[in-house]
Amino acid sequence: MTDRSKPGSKGDRDGLRHQMLAVGCTTAEIATEMRVRYRMRPREAWRHAHGWTLQTAADRITEAAASTSPVAADASLTAKWEKWPGGAARRPSVPVILAMASAYGCEPGDLLDIDDRRALPDTDLRALTRPAPPTVDPQPVPAQSPSLPTTDLVHLAADESATWAQWAEASNVGDLGLEQMLAEIRTLAGDYLVSDPVVLFGRTRRLRDRVFGLLEGHQYPRQSRELYAASGYLCALLAWMSSDLGQLRDADTQGRTAWLCAELADHDDLRAWVLSTRSKVAFWDGRLRDAVAYARRGASCRPSGTVSVLLACQEADAWSVIGAHDESLAALHRAEDARAALTGTDEVGGILSCQPSRQDNYAAAVHLRGGRPADALRATTSALALLAVQPVRAYGTEAQIHISQASAHLATGEVDGAREALAPVLAMPPDHRLAPVARRLSELSAVIDHRAPGAGVIGLRAAITDWCADSAPRHLALSPGAGSADLISG
Repeated sequence: MTDRSKPGSKGDRDGLRHQMLAVGCTTAEIATEMRVRYRMRPREAWRHAHGWTLQTAADRITEAAASTSPVAADASLTAKWEKWPGGAARRPSVPVILAMASAYGCEPGDLLDIDDRRALPDTDLRALTRPAPPTVDPQPVPAQSPSLPTTDLVHLAADESATWAQWAEASNVGDLGLEQMLAEIRTLAGDYLVSDPVVLFGRTRRLRDRVFGLLEGHQYPRQSRELYAASGYLCALLAWMSSDLGQLRDADTQGRTAWLCAELADHDDLRAWVLSTRSKVAFWDGRLRDAVAYARRGASCRPSGTVSVLLACQEADAWSVIGAHDESLAALHRAEDARAALTGTDEVGGILSCQPSRQDNYAAAVHLRGGRPADALRATTSALALLAVQPVRAYGTEAQIHISQASAHLATGEVDGAREALAPVLAMPPDHRLAPVARRLSELSAVIDHRAPGAGVIGLRAAITDWCADSAPRHLALSPGAGSADLISG
């Protein structure tokens, strides 16, 4: 008994397409047959008529839109556009449908059925089903010739301009909504310093989806730029959070999308923050030269606010791991110069800012790697004093400062001082135990016997091992799914 593909399966669809192509059928005829035979929506039928996967179609749609109105398509969005106006779907905007039509080689109206036409706004429907402009006979025609209804043609042109103006004037977002969106981004960036990262990831993802949805609609160019900037900041936050949860590949993906948004918004400060985020991801991924390159490129954007300080600190951090201590010290001096020259303020703040205590945290780590424990101890003492008077104390930064302080004590043989410095870190709740902190603690544990051998540190090493086993990245690694996006639903 031979196996046969079930109706509507990939094998069945491919077999039908090959059979129809063999007898000379066009892609349009194949799409029609797919719609009738498998009860598909028109956009899905056209994709299968070409034999494309969702990701292939997304790539072709993005490419088709590149020269007109940019569309950032992916497999998930393409699937939602195909299913609209059904549940859990997303309405394709006019630029999206035009890009689809260009990619599939059809008219925009071929991608719409009766359900689409009922659900589309009138302005969108008119833009997508507008008849082709009348052709004009190139031969001269007498002015009084009854064959050319000049008055009607003038009226038609005026009506077309009025229709387009009505569409161009409409916007799916107002200035108050944009202001509220930025306020929500600032709240998320500030809350991340003190809250559960998994909860904040979900909130940030939901806001990002709202902004992406607005960008698929229509607004004034100025409003589009502000929405792209909001999307860039949100993707940068998601990149930062993903890396803190130990998901570096996902963080890199978010960083690339954030960079696209920064370019579309033409926003230098956002470019700098995105490059700072990408430098962080590269650092923890062991791509130290990339981390340096991203930090330097961010500084070349000449941003306002404290990102210029953070970029110099990140460059110093990467150089110190490489072992280029002169370069790391030079970068620390540039961070001090950038702090002294600050004139602007941070647009978002929170995790997307660099307070003096955060700068001291980087300096302490750089001094430790350079073999200067006394300088590291001074930097951590300064950082903790600054944190004590800050209204919001970032638990991730504070934990790293304590670890640096413990490392400085161990470097000078002060085991009791190290144990005292680590006490607040070891008492952190599991959902605050981020990947960078876990990495720093693991590194400390690996060298602890070399710096202070003896029974006095056995209990300390055991406590560190237990702490890392009950961290947020560890919980994520043991959870079902391939990464943070699977664990954290919108």
